[in-house]
Amino acid sequence: MTVVRSPGRDRPVSDDWLYAWGVGYAAVGAASLLVPLYAISLGADAFHVGLMASTAAFAGVPGALLWGRLAARTGRRRPFVLVALGSTAGVLALTPVLTSPWTLLLANAALWFVVSAAAPVLNLIVVEGVPESAWDERIGSLNAVQGYGWVVGLAVGTVWTALAPRVLDPTAAQELLFFLLAVTTTIALGVVRLRYPERPTTDPARFRRAFRRFEPSNWGAGRFVRAVPYGPNRLYWVISISARRWRARRRRSESDQQSGTVATEGGGSPLRRYFVAVGLFSVGSAIFWGPMPAYLTDVGFVTGVVFLLFLSANVGSAVCYTPVGKLVGKRGPRPVQSVALAVRSALFPAVGLAGVVLGTSLGYALALAFLLIGVTWAAIAVTATGIVTRISPSGNRGEALGAYTAIAGFGGGVGSVVGGAIASLTGYTVTFVLAGVVVAAGLGLVVRE
Repeated sequence: MTVVRSPGRDRPVSDDWLYAWGVGYAAVGAASLLVPLYAISLGADAFHVGLMASTAAFAGVPGALLWGRLAARTGRRRPFVLVALGSTAGVLALTPVLTSPWTLLLANAALWFVVSAAAPVLNLIVVEGVPESAWDERIGSLNAVQGYGWVVGLAVGTVWTALAPRVLDPTAAQELLFFLLAVTTTIALGVVRLRYPERPTTDPARFRRAFRRFEPSNWGAGRFVRAVPYGPNRLYWVISISARRWRARRRRSESDQQSGTVATEGGGSPLRRYFVAVGLFSVGSAIFWGPMPAYLTDVGFVTGVVFLLFLSANVGSAVCYTPVGKLVGKRGPRPVQSVALAVRSALFPAVGLAGVVLGTSLGYALALAFLLIGVTWAAIAVTATGIVTRISPSGNRGEALGAYTAIAGFGGGVGSVVGGAIASLTGYTVTFVLAGVVVAAGLGLVVRE
């Protein structure tokens, strides 16, 4: 148990609540794949599965913005975390009684609404009672707990869906897993309620000022938060950028460039070009991943193997963040990201062609391909912040990093539904070839320095 001594308080602040949140996040990780697979068992097609991924992406935005404002206005944070866990448990418990893919789509959207709504508040909670010099490390711990919790959830889903169907009907095994995940989340809720820190005193404005000095690459799990702590943690940290502030800072940066105080590379054109590249490779990746559960099921893989393949991709990412960071230190972010995008653009159509032509006989090869795709995501996630930081005007880097995250999240939502629609209309081969082509188009912009 990690214990942080809170200045001016008699008792230490325990991290038990954080680990409990990680347990709840593990349940969400398992549900992220279990819900679409359950929908497929009820008759959902590739378009429906892609639409589920898309609505999940967009559902988190209003929740985070609304709850973030409420948290800022009331000065309270624990209720939002407790409601998130309680609502997650409720949605997971309710899911097995739903009988239509469309009601499952709504349940999945509700799940991501509550999870994303609570996540921003955690940024302030995790630094409570900690010296400002350690805030960067604490945010890294939060992201690591969530990232590895997600992987654990997929691992649990893999083991359960591989073993339980030996004694239960496959659909019944999925329904029982939903119930067990709901129970686990309820237990996590109880631990958070008991072990949550004292009433918070960290001021959001102070957090925002300190954030500008932090280094996102130290935060683990390939994720980072926006400067304002009230914004969705996984998707759209900066959905409400102030256009007036952006334009004002850009005018100042252009003035600095003309006076020679900012490097030419920091101009708007390279940044805009990179943002277009981010949009392209984010859309391309989502075109690939959106209908993926339906594709693997249609090829003939059982639920346990589908979980295993997704687990392979997530493990590939999780174990490579640190090594990729070291490689970036030696080679620079742009060359590393270019190689990752090139590999990804080749693997996407290869996975589609292999599955369609050879079916389940290439299970191990697909696992390796998914692992490599996960490694490429680690490279993209680690290098993107470095690239944006290097080409952004010095006074505008916080907004630029947030804009990058918003574009990537928006591209993910759009690409998921596009991938599902194309797969339903033309088949998976065309879908995955298109995914590779769109990623390659983004690569073409990345290599243009």
